[in-house]
Amino acid sequence: MEARLLVGWPADTTVGDVYNNGCPGQMIVEHVTSRWAPLILTALGDGTMRFYELRDKIGGISEKVLSQKLRTLVRDGLVARTVEPSTPPKVSYTLTPLGTGLADQLQGLIKWIVANGSEILAAQHAHDSEGD
Repeated sequence: MEARLLVGWPADTTVGDVYNNGCPGQMIVEHVTSRWAPLILTALGDGTMRFYELRDKIGGISEKVLSQKLRTLVRDGLVARTVEPSTPPKVSYTLTPLGTGLADQLQGLIKWIVANGSEILAAQHAHDSEGD
């Protein structure tokens, strides 16, 4: 879901039942669990980074997608964008306190994937072999 879908929710809207289709929490879940957002947020957990540093660290992400995801994360208050006046301008990104809290949680997920990824791949292989 794109950031524009959040337009129209009052700033003081309470996020309650994220399982309810009418809850804006579902859109927030989409923003923070999209394919690239967890990788961007955990990469920024290492500290402030420039656009090209993020692009180079996250293999496979296009500049267009990185730019779109960063705009969404900045709009959601998870990432801060700083422009230093120079030629060309130097743009850097860093986690906000809100983003740091989320990145810490996502880092646990990344560690779990690394620790258990081989078992998941083995389960997939076993499942796919059953049909043979």
